Amino acid sequence: MTSDTGTETTNPGDSRAKALYKEGFGLFAKGQLEPAIARYREALTADPDLAIAWNGLALALAKQGDLEAAIDAAEKLVELEPDDPLSHTNLSRILMQKGLIPEAEDAKARATSLQMKMRR
Repeated sequence: MTSDTGTETTNPGDSRAKALYKEGFGLFAKGQLEPAIARYREALTADPDLAIAWNGLALALAKQGDLEAAIDAAEKLVELEPDDPLSHTNLSRILMQKGLIPEAEDAKARATSLQMKMRR
């Protein structure tokens, strides 16, 4: 966003969302899944398009064993970052955990295809 003076401005919600994401990341790193999930969800309330928070939420939910919610979060991540191989890889891993092998293989194939394109 640009202000009337032509300088870049930031959305206050963006910085709040990123701060909440960072808190969630720290909690996740300490194995504190419930508080991490809560922070990721708060971050996404502040900025629903913060892809990295969707990734953190998906991984935390998967680690907690809530695979349905983890898949939903990973699919939202892929929707936001369709050209990111890691997004598809994480979706694949969660689908594999859930036992959805054909879907996991499709997501992994997409990740591999994107990785190959990046190397060119």
